[in-house]
Amino acid sequence: MTGQDVGPIDYLVVEFPGARLEGRGLAALLDLVERGIIRILDLRVAKVTDAGDVVGVALTDLDQDGELDLAVFEGVQSGLLDDDDLSGSASLIAPGNAVGLIVYENTWAGPFVTAMRDVGAEVVASGRIPADDVVAALDALETRSNA
Repeated sequence: MTGQDVGPIDYLVVEFPGARLEGRGLAALLDLVERGIIRILDLRVAKVTDAGDVVGVALTDLDQDGELDLAVFEGVQSGLLDDDDLSGSASLIAPGNAVGLIVYENTWAGPFVTAMRDVGAEVVASGRIPADDVVAALDALETRSNA
């Protein structure tokens, strides 16, 4: 990645109740990659058994609809994730469910960051505002403007 425009790197941990991974969500992930908005650096999936054991899942036909859902990401590893990260993510979910852990680059931001560095600026912090907080703030704003 040296010498390239590199955007901020984020991760998501997603719980799949009943270990059901639906094709629509997977299609949305593929769409983001195909449009160049994100680049997947790591993608791991595991199931948590009823006994609490963590079992890795191959990235093939996750939703068992006969189509290879995420085989395009099979073997994608940046070295940013390890088994401890997957185990830690699995500890967040209920037994019988599956967990997906995705590390991705926000490729849309890479050229902006590079342009700022080219003029001497540096990104000194970045962060994430939880979606629930944003929705709550927008709802409060709407309530105040309707009062």
